[in-house]
Amino acid sequence: MKYDTSVLLILTGGTISMGESPKTGALAPLDKERMLKLIPELEMLPVNVSSVSFDPMIDSSDVEPSFWVKIAETIRDNYDKYDGFVVLHGTDTMAYSASAVSFMFRHLRKPVIFTGAQLPLGVLRSDAKENVMNAIEIAAAKKEGKPIVPEVAVFFEDALMRGNRTTKKSTEFFNAFYSYNYPDLAKSGVHIKYAPVHIMHDETDKPLVVNTKFDNNLVVLTLFPGIRPDVVEMVFRIPKLRAVVLKSFGAGNAPSAPWLYDALKKGTDAGIVVVNVSQCQIGRVEMGLYETSLNLQKAGVLSGYDMTIETAVTKLMHLLGNYVDPQDIMDRMKISLCGEMTV
Repeated sequence: MKYDTSVLLILTGGTISMGESPKTGALAPLDKERMLKLIPELEMLPVNVSSVSFDPMIDSSDVEPSFWVKIAETIRDNYDKYDGFVVLHGTDTMAYSASAVSFMFRHLRKPVIFTGAQLPLGVLRSDAKENVMNAIEIAAAKKEGKPIVPEVAVFFEDALMRGNRTTKKSTEFFNAFYSYNYPDLAKSGVHIKYAPVHIMHDETDKPLVVNTKFDNNLVVLTLFPGIRPDVVEMVFRIPKLRAVVLKSFGAGNAPSAPWLYDALKKGTDAGIVVVNVSQCQIGRVEMGLYETSLNLQKAGVLSGYDMTIETAVTKLMHLLGNYVDPQDIMDRMKISLCGEMTV
């Protein structure tokens, strides 16, 4: 039967793609046909569901920027054919991928919903089917002929979250993802209840633009009590280094030791962009609130506001891939490009 709405299911790999091997009985990646046979409920949806599979499908721990580009290009190449897209993805790096893909799109006016599972499709108690069915329904949902959620999002368990606000919080529970600093876009129960006030809409008439340039010449530096000066100094001596995500304490605080200021100042003076994000999951960096963050400001460190680590990393990779001048990158790190932070 042909329906008015169509969704493309993009199979990339991860736990959700696993099933029992007929040869060994162990869990192994399934091919597309065997995967889809495990979700016969797809035929019950009033949606035309098509699918495409990456070859090979991979564990999400193996994700790298070229993989994000492949996802974005798959959506770009099929953008005019479908009303929405669902990306089946491993959970370990799903928040990174959803964030990265959000930065690649400009003037997106269709849903791109990432989902996965804590247990493989072929396991009796798997959460996979429910996640897939809800994600497809959300990707197909319209109001007055327009998509209800025209942005990159993550659906898991019972919550729809903005992709670049999401982080994986649990390896054990089915509600594995959470958006700590931004409200959910929808909640799924007997009905799917949307929160329109929190959903982004591109009001322009401009065509979709997909920018696939990334530069991964950056590092994440996590502060801890007793961190050695030579460790920090060694980080800033990494060849071709262009940016550092500094994971600080609390509201953006760091040791007031002169050696740390000197290392950071030397780095920023050399054109290395340093962005301060908190090790806490809830709240934001407030540079200057405490004296222990004043040295960071003086050293030229930027506030990462309430960005997740996944977003800070992928946003920097995106900007490094598109701009040479550190000031251009810094200027764009200070503004929200696609709802990734609250300034």
